[in-house]
Amino acid sequence: VSGSGLTGKIYINGDENLKFLLKGGELVKIRSGSWQKTRFFKLQDDCKTLWHESKKTLNKNQTYSIDNVESVRMGRQSEGLNKYTDPSVERRCFTITFKNQQKNLDLMAASEENAKQWVNSLEKVINKMQNLSHQQKTEHWFLACIQKADKNADNMISLKELKHFLKQINIEVDDTYAADIFRKCDESNSGTLEGPEIKKFYELLTKREEIYVIYGTYAKTEGQMTANDLLNFLLNEQREKASIEDAVKLIQKYEVDGTAKEKNLMTKDGFLMYMTHEDSSIFNPAHKNMYQDMTQPLNHYYISSSHNTYLMEDQLKGPSSTEAYIKALMKSCRCVELDCWDGPNGEPIIYHGYTLTSKILFRDVIQAIKTYAFKTSPYPVILSLENHCTVDQQKLMAHYMISILGDALVTKPLSRTMPTTFPSPEELKGRFLIKGKRLNKLDDVFTNNNTIVQDAVSEEDEAAEENEQKSKPKVQGAEQCLNSTAFMHHNMDKLSRIYPAGSRTDSSNYNPVPMWNVGCQIVALNFQTPCKEMYLNQGRFLPNGFCGYILKPEFQRNLSSQFNPNTLTKGPWLKKKNFHVMVISAQQLPKLKDKAKSIVDPFVKVEIHGVPADNAKKQTHHIDNNGFNPMWNERFSFDIHVPDLAMVQFVVEDYDSTSLNDFIGQYSLPLSSVQNGYRHIPLLTKRGDIISSAKVFVHLILLDAK
Repeated sequence: VSGSGLTGKIYINGDENLKFLLKGGELVKIRSGSWQKTRFFKLQDDCKTLWHESKKTLNKNQTYSIDNVESVRMGRQSEGLNKYTDPSVERRCFTITFKNQQKNLDLMAASEENAKQWVNSLEKVINKMQNLSHQQKTEHWFLACIQKADKNADNMISLKELKHFLKQINIEVDDTYAADIFRKCDESNSGTLEGPEIKKFYELLTKREEIYVIYGTYAKTEGQMTANDLLNFLLNEQREKASIEDAVKLIQKYEVDGTAKEKNLMTKDGFLMYMTHEDSSIFNPAHKNMYQDMTQPLNHYYISSSHNTYLMEDQLKGPSSTEAYIKALMKSCRCVELDCWDGPNGEPIIYHGYTLTSKILFRDVIQAIKTYAFKTSPYPVILSLENHCTVDQQKLMAHYMISILGDALVTKPLSRTMPTTFPSPEELKGRFLIKGKRLNKLDDVFTNNNTIVQDAVSEEDEAAEENEQKSKPKVQGAEQCLNSTAFMHHNMDKLSRIYPAGSRTDSSNYNPVPMWNVGCQIVALNFQTPCKEMYLNQGRFLPNGFCGYILKPEFQRNLSSQFNPNTLTKGPWLKKKNFHVMVISAQQLPKLKDKAKSIVDPFVKVEIHGVPADNAKKQTHHIDNNGFNPMWNERFSFDIHVPDLAMVQFVVEDYDSTSLNDFIGQYSLPLSSVQNGYRHIPLLTKRGDIISSAKVFVHLILLDAK
């Protein structure tokens, strides 16, 4: 916006690749064998929107938000490119994948060098967008909305356009309030806002009064924070183990005013920058990277696991795709399922048997798994085979696994002697394990020693199937079938796999928490289905570098333990806590796609999921017509008995008095990974992607119960 001081652009000075993207060029867009069209692509001036020309009469311009790009893959790394292009053009091809259900964009450049330049440049812009501060994201979002509101593109905002803008950003105000805001900013009395007046409007709109109140409480030196003032805040409010040196480092990192920084002072703007940074979020940064012992036996860990991994939708007529395996693996899923059946031409296939789901080749799935298994986590991937193939096609399956996975496939014990315990994730880094039922007829297919995991869990798989049949369709029946201490002991030296009942034809999920409570490791869920259960699963595996393995609490690993989640007798697991939550405010909540013209009426639910005694749910009142900066200031308290197993879930919904409330965003994490104090909570979409700029502001205290 001209003259406002707000550019909205992402500058990467002197970057030739970025200049190339802005200039643009021709690429072949590939949809099928017969539909391969040359189109001109370029990055728009905002550096966050990819545009290409279209020959459609009604839609000559097509755009893709960089925010919505999940990855850029070099080569023929998609089903479409594998199916519709020749291997000779491998190095000219690349694929852009998206976070939502949007179809992949399969492209082919004129040369290998040209393809590399597109991929490198796009990745650079994506990384730049992901690493923007909260303030930078807010500024970009604000400018995009302002430009939409400026109907005649004259870089001036009228009162009418300002009212339209406010509705667009999810807030509805009466005419008097809108006119008052406009009058405060229209310093030139011209009847429009332009240049610096637009910046003033931005500053007025994004002012965080609740944070400035906190700042004022601790800023004791002429209205500014000294390092000692900041240290007092860290010790008293954030309950961090901090020193004066830590406070000085924070000032040097976050202060935006050069003069204040030289004097080791923190201004309101610097404090706001610090408070909205990832370091001050609810998630403990010490748990973001790998921090747990990875040398314990494999069965001492919860393992991120997928059911019917090949499906993109339901299990009656939904599509099967190698893309589903890629998406699961990129979310650090460490156990994937392959339902194997005899296919035509002697080739084994994967699909949901006796249904209308589409079919994919077994060898293509193994190749996709090989390529993407260790992109986000170095720890072992378990291939859970549901094997319905004849012996001849099973031999071909074995051939593909041995030839494609190579030495990474575990086919014998890691040492010369037969082990008495499972190997550890650390010992199995970069390796593949096969889990399935041993068939004596196949003793000659692999080497004499089949995989350790397969031998160890085959009987347990059969028991799990029997339990599932008994308990359909409710998971509560399964819990009663299992009554808990004995089963927990069983899980101390064996692996158990739990999966959804076959009656869940819509690919719905069960609650995984009761299964984790009794030490089950492979609690498999339908990753393709966005739901509350998947939110909990994503939160469970968020810590420890998001590697797909979480070390179980000691009382679920020690054979002398008498832990029972249903009775809670005295023991080391009983660490009673009081968890105090104050939901203060939210910022820049998104509008609902199917209700684009309406303003949300948000409220926040806070839920505890753990042992039965800890399960609880509380919620704020709803705020009418304000998704931009709603304020609640509501306090809740939760009694926690087994904090090591407790999960915390924050859900923001749009209140509706006549129908079901609509989902806006959520965030889940283990209670043990929560930071005390004033914290911002990022919000995720149904599919687990960050909602840019949207946050909930809270105050949290976890105290020992008296």
